[in-house]
Amino acid sequence: MNSVAWRMISPAIARNRRALVMVLCWSLLGTVPTLLSGVLVAVALDRGFLAGDAGFGLAVLGCYGASLGLGAVATRQAMGPMAVFAEAVRDHLVHEVVHTSLHAAVSAGTAARTGFAARIVGQTETVRQILSNLVMAISSAVLMTIAACAGLVALVPAMVIALVPILLPAAFLLVRLSKVWRRRYEESLACEEELAAELDLVLTGTRDIAACGAAGRAGDDVDRRLRASARAATGVAGLSGARIGVIGLAGHLPLIVLLLLAPALVSRGALTTGELVGAITYLATGLEPAWRAITELLGNQALEVATVLRRLSGTEIPPEHDGSLEASRYDLALRGATFRYGPQSEPIFENTDLTLAEGTRLVVVGPSGIGKSTLVNVFAGLEAPEAGSVTLGGVDLKDLRTQWLRRSVALVPQEAYVFAGTVRENLAYLAPAAEDVELVDTATIFGLAELISRYGGLDGEIRPDTLSVGERQLVTLARVYLSPARVVILDEATCHLDPRAEAVAEEAFARRPGTLIMVAHRISSAMRAERVLLMGAGSLVQGTHEELLHSSPDYARLVDYWTRDAGATVDQGRWRAAITAGGGS
Repeated sequence: MNSVAWRMISPAIARNRRALVMVLCWSLLGTVPTLLSGVLVAVALDRGFLAGDAGFGLAVLGCYGASLGLGAVATRQAMGPMAVFAEAVRDHLVHEVVHTSLHAAVSAGTAARTGFAARIVGQTETVRQILSNLVMAISSAVLMTIAACAGLVALVPAMVIALVPILLPAAFLLVRLSKVWRRRYEESLACEEELAAELDLVLTGTRDIAACGAAGRAGDDVDRRLRASARAATGVAGLSGARIGVIGLAGHLPLIVLLLLAPALVSRGALTTGELVGAITYLATGLEPAWRAITELLGNQALEVATVLRRLSGTEIPPEHDGSLEASRYDLALRGATFRYGPQSEPIFENTDLTLAEGTRLVVVGPSGIGKSTLVNVFAGLEAPEAGSVTLGGVDLKDLRTQWLRRSVALVPQEAYVFAGTVRENLAYLAPAAEDVELVDTATIFGLAELISRYGGLDGEIRPDTLSVGERQLVTLARVYLSPARVVILDEATCHLDPRAEAVAEEAFARRPGTLIMVAHRISSAMRAERVLLMGAGSLVQGTHEELLHSSPDYARLVDYWTRDAGATVDQGRWRAAITAGGGS
C-alpha cells in the first residue's frame, strides 16, 4: 500500500488498534487446523488404518475434526472486531471525502464537483468491503500459508526444491500484470466519475438542452462516456482474468509435481503413504487456498483499495474538462484546423486558417449537407477539431471556462424551444435581470407585441403548442437578443419566418453589439451581410456578396439557384428597397 493510501486510513487504524489485535489473535487460533491437518492425516494412516488399528486412526481424525471446530469458532469470533474496524474506516473516509471536496469547492469559489458523489457512495463502500477482506487475509491466509508450508516441508523436505521455482516466477509475473491492471483500474474509476458528472449535467440541464436544441449532442456525450466506461471495465476484467489464471496455475503446480515425484519417493522409502496423503492435504486444503487468498486478496484487492484510496485522497483526480480562463476580446479564429466525422470520412475543412474580427457580421452559405452547421458548432465549442485550434480572443476554446464561454457565445438552432411558463420567463431566460421595459421593447422589435397582448401581458402563461413555428423562432431570437452573449450564431434560426420578418430579425441582430454569424436560409441574408463565407468541398472562401459573385463561379451558381427557386433577383439595391418598403431597417 502506497503512502497516499496509508495516510488516508492510518487515523482510523490508529483509533481501532484493539479491534485489529483481537482479529489477529482469533485468526492465529484459526490456523491450528491447517497446521495439524497433514500431520494428523499422516499419523491416522500410517499408525492407524494402514497398521490395522482403525480405532487409533479414527481417534486421530477425531482430533482433526475437533481442531476444525476450534478454527470455525475462532473465525466466527474474529468477525465482530472486524466489523467494528470496517465501519470505522468507512465513516472516516466519508468524512474525509466530503470535507476535502467542499473545502476545495469553497476555496475555488465553484460548486462541488458532482463526480465526488460517486466516490462517497461507491468507492468508500468498495474500500470498506475490500479492507475487511484484506485484514482477514493478512491475519488468516498468511498464517495459514506459513502453517501449511511448515507442515509440508516437515513431511516432504524435497518439496522446497519444487516450490521455489514455481512460486517465484508466478509472483514476478503477477507483479508485472498488477502494474498494468492498476493503470487500467484507475482509468475505469475516472470513467465512472466522468459518467456520473455527465449524467448530472444532462439531468439537471434538461431545460437548457431542449432550449438549445442540443438533445442529440447531450445524448452523444452520455453515450461516449458510457462506451468509455464499458471499455475501461472490459480492460480491467481481461487483466483480472489473466491474473486469476496465473494464480490458479501456480496454486496447482506444486500438487502436480508432488504426484509426479510420489512413485519414486514412496518406492525408495523416502515417503510413506500416510506422509504422501498428508502432504496432499497440506497442498489441497492449506497451501493452495491460502496462496489463492493471498494473491487474490493481497494482490488484486490490496491493489484495488490502494488505487481507490489514492483517488479518494484527490491526489490523482484528473481535472474536469473545463478551462479556467476568460477572454478579454471576442475575435474568433481557426488556426490550422481540420474537422472530419471519422478517420475514413472526407474533411469538412482541412488545415484551415480563418479570422473573424470582433463585431463581424458574417453569413455562411454553401450546398446542403456541406457542413455549415458543423462549422458553427466548432465556432461555438460544441465540436472540437481533430487538428489545429479554435480561439476566442486569442485563447483556445478548451482553455476557457465553460460557464463563461456559454454565456459569451450563443448558438440558436433551427428548432426553436419555448417552454411552458410566463412570457417573461421565456423572454428573460438568458437575461434574468432584464427590466420589463427592456423585455417589451425587444418583443416589439421582433414583432411579438401582439403575442404579449394575446396572453395578457408579460405574466401571461404561454402554451407552447398554441404557438406557430415562426412565433417560437421569434421568441427564441428575442431571448438571445436580450442575453449577454457577445458572439451570436444563428443556424438557420429564421427559416420559418417570412422574408420581411427574417429581414427585421437579422437587421436587429446586425445593430446589436458583438459578432454575428448566420447560416443562411435565403439568398437575401447573404446580400444583406457585410461578409459572406462560402463553404465548398473542404474549402472556405470569404468575401463580400459582390466580390464572391464575380470571383467565385460556385457562389454565382448558388445565387442563381436560390434566386430562380425563389423567383427573386440578385440586385441588392432592390432587396434593400423591398425591405425598407416593408418596414425593415
